[in-house]
Amino acid sequence: MRFSTIAVLVVVGLAAGPAHAVSVGVIAFGGPSFPIVQDDNGTGAQFGVRVPVHVIPLISVEPYYAHSSFGDASDTFAGTEYTRSGFDMDAFGVNVGLGALGMIAGSPFYPYVGIGSHSLSRDGSDDMTEVGYNFGLGLGVPLPAGFSINARCELTVIDLGDTSRKFINATANLGYSLGLP
Repeated sequence: MRFSTIAVLVVVGLAAGPAHAVSVGVIAFGGPSFPIVQDDNGTGAQFGVRVPVHVIPLISVEPYYAHSSFGDASDTFAGTEYTRSGFDMDAFGVNVGLGALGMIAGSPFYPYVGIGSHSLSRDGSDDMTEVGYNFGLGLGVPLPAGFSINARCELTVIDLGDTSRKFINATANLGYSLGLP
């Protein structure tokens, strides 16, 4: 059901494009990922790819894949120090952004929201695959020849039923517009 929701969002977004030229791009990204209130996870790194599709002038639909590797965490119990390996996380989803390359009324900032399937795994724990939500703000700068650079800060919240896992991601992004009609 989770993947079907994502698929419906992508199809609806792509169906809105026939009335005008749709532009498609590719964005590679990477940066640190910080777990929020998680004693069993250390800071890690995130990297991935996004494929923004600008379906109407100020709206973009952006399927993405991201991989995060979190650091080990150590704690002391009864005088003995224990180390637990951090999670590896793979995420597939879609973001919806306001603004084309970050240009909303001349402002380089653009907000976005997203939903995705997040798989968490590590040694000594059961693997989990749950729905996660992204909320973020980007700062974009277009460059000549179809390239762009931008930076993003986002909050990712993964619903685990009675609790959740939260991460703040800060990424640098390099994009290229394929200019497809």
